[in-house]
Amino acid sequence: MAISKSRLRIKRGIRKKISGSAVRPRISVFKSNTRIYAQIIDDEQGHTLVSASSAELGAKKNTNIEVAKEVGKKLAEKAAANGISEVVFDRNGYIYHGKVKALADGAREGGLKF
Repeated sequence: MAISKSRLRIKRGIRKKISGSAVRPRISVFKSNTRIYAQIIDDEQGHTLVSASSAELGAKKNTNIEVAKEVGKKLAEKAAANGISEVVFDRNGYIYHGKVKALADGAREGGLKF
């Protein structure tokens, strides 16, 4: 996977400040050209607790803002089933607008607090 140097620099700066714990895990977002993925991660244990993606929603290959919002809601639904209500948001070096913002808004609507 080719990651741009500027996004990698931003990503490392974010990860210096943000870390997930068992009490307050981290939501990590990844966008590909065709899909959007989100995971809730406990960094202390190194485990992914919950994940959701546009692929499991049966969405077409080209993900749009509405699909990203649905992924956020699905992630929040799965998190609530696992007893997770508070998280920290890791935008993973992406600008907080468009699909990333829609995913965060969907997660908030689903009941996650961050």
